[in-house]
Amino acid sequence: MSNLVLYRKYRPKTFASVVNQEPIKQTLSNAVANNRVAHAYLFVGPRGVGKTTLARIFARAINCPNRTGAEPCNECEICRSFLDATSLDLMEIDAASHTGVDNIRELIDHLQFAPTRAAYKVIIIDEVHMLSKGAFNALLKTLEEPPKHAVFILATTEAHKVPATIISRTQRFDFKKVSLADLAALLQSICTDNGVSIESGALQEIAAAADGSFRDGLSLLDQVMNYAGKA
Repeated sequence: MSNLVLYRKYRPKTFASVVNQEPIKQTLSNAVANNRVAHAYLFVGPRGVGKTTLARIFARAINCPNRTGAEPCNECEICRSFLDATSLDLMEIDAASHTGVDNIRELIDHLQFAPTRAAYKVIIIDEVHMLSKGAFNALLKTLEEPPKHAVFILATTEAHKVPATIISRTQRFDFKKVSLADLAALLQSICTDNGVSIESGALQEIAAAADGSFRDGLSLLDQVMNYAGKA
């Protein structure tokens, strides 16, 4: 068995494999299939519900030369480099630890150059509400006149802290918590895949404790499996 923690091992790699968020998946898939990619998106919702996962899938999908419909192939050179985080055309930053204007200016400087292999350079900024005022101002200038090859995906758990001027220049998607039934079903499928026998009541307890978060649910299941002695 892989030694990856469960939430990384079972991170979805296609739109179809993402549980819940159906309207968001449909809209993003249509944007890919119809070649109607916007320059900036804002993903809003609680932690662990798939914001970053869908951002990465979308990043691959708009750049994959071998996609099927809207789905990335996840096998070509571009997809592999995005999955391995080795591509110069994908940049991810955590605004919680990169809050300053210099961090955003570095991204802007990076965007002055055309993509190396992909069609688009994709910038994913997680917890974007943590940016400083100066950083937001620098980001706003770029969102007002973005390079044609740039796509921004901003993710946040606290949309009310994101300036309205930023929000107005993005397509906003509001993610919902995962239902108890869907999370329990996912946990059961993972247990089955790993040869773990677990009572349905225990799965319901884990799903309830996760409070609608995929990541929290899988982390709790990881702990239970370790406690039970399952490698």
